[in-house]
Amino acid sequence: MTTPKHIVSAAAIVLNNKKEILLIKGPRRGWEMPGGQVEEGESLKDAAIRETKEESGIDIEVTKFCGIFQNVEQLICNTLFLGKAIGGEPTTSPESLEVGFFPIKQALDMVTWKNFRERIEYCLDENTQPFYIDF
Repeated sequence: MTTPKHIVSAAAIVLNNKKEILLIKGPRRGWEMPGGQVEEGESLKDAAIRETKEESGIDIEVTKFCGIFQNVEQLICNTLFLGKAIGGEPTTSPESLEVGFFPIKQALDMVTWKNFRERIEYCLDENTQPFYIDF
């Protein structure tokens, strides 16, 4: 039996004090929430905080673990958190062409890659949490 090689990632749905959502525009997938692969020796929560800072320039406080979306075929487990912006300035990076905070309805319309919109909706709806979605 071979050892499985899963990818574990962490993403954050970040709200500012105006209840707007932080989105980054990536070069491949368009508008999405910040997130990425968890590094060795790093907690899921810390990965969400680090990835948000690296991709957007925004410092966050994680306020809640929301759930997991698992891509069974591609061996990816994406953990999702809710967070609030506590500092920093929206800043682009090699992973983000644009960064900004947007009203919730507008942000949901901007996110078009696969099930990323659904991920945001699940994180914003306390009635669905905690969730585990496999696909």
